[in-house]
Amino acid sequence: MSEIFGRLSDGSPVHRWTLERAGVRVRVLTYGGIVQSVQVPDRGGRPADVVLGFPDLAGYVTHPEPFLGALVGRYANRIGGARFPLDGRTYALAPNDGPNSLHGGANGFDKRVWKATEVAHGVRLARVSPHGEEGFPGRLEVSATYTLDASGALRIAYEAVTDAPTVVNLTNHAYWNLGGADCGPAGGHELRLAASRYTPVDERLIPTGEPAEVAGTRFDFRERRTVGTGYDHNFVLDKGVSAAAEEIAELHDPVSGRVLTVATTEPGVQLYTADHLTAPFAPNAGIALETQHFPDSPNQPSFPSTELRPGEVYRSETVYGFSAR
Repeated sequence: MSEIFGRLSDGSPVHRWTLERAGVRVRVLTYGGIVQSVQVPDRGGRPADVVLGFPDLAGYVTHPEPFLGALVGRYANRIGGARFPLDGRTYALAPNDGPNSLHGGANGFDKRVWKATEVAHGVRLARVSPHGEEGFPGRLEVSATYTLDASGALRIAYEAVTDAPTVVNLTNHAYWNLGGADCGPAGGHELRLAASRYTPVDERLIPTGEPAEVAGTRFDFRERRTVGTGYDHNFVLDKGVSAAAEEIAELHDPVSGRVLTVATTEPGVQLYTADHLTAPFAPNAGIALETQHFPDSPNQPSFPSTELRPGEVYRSETVYGFSAR
């Protein structure tokens, strides 16, 4: 179902869509494609909201920087120096993270109102990003479809086409706390991640070059262990880019028993332990697992390409599964 969630300062209405199936309830906003809440049961059958969110539109407008639950683009994560080369030309972007471009710039996809269309068991959000928006070339027609499958898993499927060469990298920026969004730090969650390598970064969190092995380091989550804090890093998934979503991560809260599995077509995932969250949330109140291509890929020829050209279709899919044990 759909309802009015609020209005922006220019009067534009923002709707909230509620998806419910197999004991899972998900709420999605047309503002920023935000996943506002995900309610799932614990091992005793007691439901709780397991993503960080605000109860009203004003919260998201007033506190945009955490990107709570948002659909981020046109380029998720960072582009170093807020510029990149493409076909012999350098494109300057809007810097919004020191000298870098982060999550699409100062007015990225997370701050736009999307057009909603009901689909079976979900909602499709769509918009046109005009040529030059935040400095990115090409008119991009983009959509994100949110559905719940028969098991209650949340599936987000992205598509985009362009009329000129450009770069695209889309993700969802939910912060997960499987104990419940208001239960305190999430650092005690346990994580398993199918990644043998990660991308080391400089002081500005831009990858320095070739991926490094996780073996013998604090980045090794190949066997399930407590997450802790201090992560804002891209992990190179062992499966690489895949045509269908493959499971790459499991997050478990030992207290509630809730389990989140993440499957994706993407070659990377950003683990962010939210060390820099500010009021009204506390640091480490949630854990983000942002499926993606790698940060700064347009400036790193050895990374999987994020280029999209006329006649091609960008497709990406991530599936969030829920259970308890």
